[in-house]
Amino acid sequence: MTYDPAPQQSHPSIGPWLAPLLPQLIEFRRDVHANPELSYEEHRTTERITATLEAAGLSPRRLEGTGLFVDIGEGNIALGLRADIDALPILEETGLSYASLRNGVCHACGHDIHATVMLGVALTLGRMHDAGELAGKVRVIFQPAEETMPGGALAVIEQGVLDGVPRILALHCEPRVDAGMIGTRIGAITSASDTIKIELTGRGGHTSRPHLTEDLVFALAEIAVNVPAVLNRRIDVRSAVSVVWGQIHAGSAPNAIPAAGYMAGTMRCLDGEAWESAGVLLDEVVRQVAVPYGVDVKLEHIRGVPPVVNAEAETDLIERAARSEIGSTSIVLTPQSMGGEDFAWMTHKIPGAMLRLGTRTPGGETYDLHRGDYIPDEKAIETGIRVMAAAALRAVADGQVA
Repeated sequence: MTYDPAPQQSHPSIGPWLAPLLPQLIEFRRDVHANPELSYEEHRTTERITATLEAAGLSPRRLEGTGLFVDIGEGNIALGLRADIDALPILEETGLSYASLRNGVCHACGHDIHATVMLGVALTLGRMHDAGELAGKVRVIFQPAEETMPGGALAVIEQGVLDGVPRILALHCEPRVDAGMIGTRIGAITSASDTIKIELTGRGGHTSRPHLTEDLVFALAEIAVNVPAVLNRRIDVRSAVSVVWGQIHAGSAPNAIPAAGYMAGTMRCLDGEAWESAGVLLDEVVRQVAVPYGVDVKLEHIRGVPPVVNAEAETDLIERAARSEIGSTSIVLTPQSMGGEDFAWMTHKIPGAMLRLGTRTPGGETYDLHRGDYIPDEKAIETGIRVMAAAALRAVADGQVA
């Protein structure tokens, strides 16, 4: 990539400004990890972040319910930075000394790392501003409820938090990349994600006489197999439309055709336009596949989030910052994820990009997200702060040149 509007601009290294803060930030992360809160319940987390920012002389502003944002610096906003702060309804199985104190709730997706990184960015930029090293304004957003659909990002937008923000960045933990490294890519980096719920009903009957009733289990099986197959022939395969079922329930006896059944799954897609058309087509195909079996169909199609699409200039901003702080060999091309992410609503509104923050201990175990045993390497926190704070400095400089 060659885009660099201010190639001669020099920027102070983030490391010396950050170093005194790291012990406090590690303590903060472990406290939040031990006290996880589900979507829209992040009251303690919000209070903890607010108190830390206020103690540093900053002026955070609370959002309705949970979440907050803080502006650092003066003038027009040059960049927005977003972290999500909610946990998941998953039992922690790490055995860490600071493991979750709340049974069945844990930070299995690394949002405690995200919050810590952005808190560190805010504190670092605050110190730099006080020393005259930040010639502009940066807004840091701590967003609730990413793990719900369609996501807490919409409430943040509705409250006007992105008003006046010209561009925005975020990060997400990546357990397949080593700590000390980041992953980037231009274009779709996450998938659109919808939830599909289907209820079938019929008269029920004996398995010896399926012709005298509606063979509901067979109909469920046909929908499970044929709906994804039909969509793959009706939608451009380059859009990567994927329908996968996570639940199928029906019946209680091997010789009885049940009168009701249920199935649910997700539809994911890497192309925004295809997501719109595939959503309409999916509903049509489900009903068409069910018609020959005479069952009644109740379909609930819950629209989720569009893909996160990384803009070229914002991806370049991340890469310029990373090259200066952690070196060009620490940047890898990250694969596209079929997971959903409500940061997409923000990049749908203004240009933005999300980086993948490596959290694997070099030579250590490769975990997956949304697992109760996920242990990110805390060294990733310093990497995330350095890259994001450096990106903020470059965004300010870009705004001055423009």
